[in-house]
Amino acid sequence: MEKNKKILIIEDDTKIQRYLFLELTHENYIVDVVDNGIEGLSKLNENEYSLILLDLMLPNISGEEVCKKIREQSNIPIIILTAKDELFSKISLLDLGADDYITKPFNIQELFARMRVIFRNKKDVINKNFLGFKNIKINLDTKEVFFNEELIKLTKTEYNLLHYLLLNSNIVLSREKILENVWGYDFIGDSKIVDMYIKALRKKLNCNNDIIKTVRGFGYTLQ
Repeated sequence: MEKNKKILIIEDDTKIQRYLFLELTHENYIVDVVDNGIEGLSKLNENEYSLILLDLMLPNISGEEVCKKIREQSNIPIIILTAKDELFSKISLLDLGADDYITKPFNIQELFARMRVIFRNKKDVINKNFLGFKNIKINLDTKEVFFNEELIKLTKTEYNLLHYLLLNSNIVLSREKILENVWGYDFIGDSKIVDMYIKALRKKLNCNNDIIKTVRGFGYTLQ
């Protein structure tokens, strides 16, 4: 159980508010709940939070705008709560500054797992501009990738794939999940493209199967 971690929920659906509040407090999180972005930004200025759960469809000011405004002043982790019919790709949400997203309706245990990954990755962040895992390091400002302190040249898609794997380290990701979050909902093509890019990443990082692992019958995981 997490202790002393304070979570801000920005969500206008009262049922989801109540559900998240009860489940998070049960796990010993300290929880604040607001139903609009303006109040959420005000809360952020008044308190220190470990993570924000942010709905996209908010009154007055959209979740996307709230996310951008938060990023102008803070590196606090943000998980976007988005409905299934909101066709936002993982890349577009990352461009806004979000760390991850989960679609409604969601399983609370999956949300907890994603939160744990973010908190664990936060410990590996060298400073606010870097994301690290073992001997892999990403400069989030310059989009530069280092492996064993050596600069590695990646394409945009290779970078986005590696970034997604880092954000979900130690979680097994199916090809379909990777396609959905890296290539986007509207991608039309063969899922084998994921295998091709994983192979390219392994080659460029010279890591074979020892870091980016294949889980037969399921997908891939960064361990």
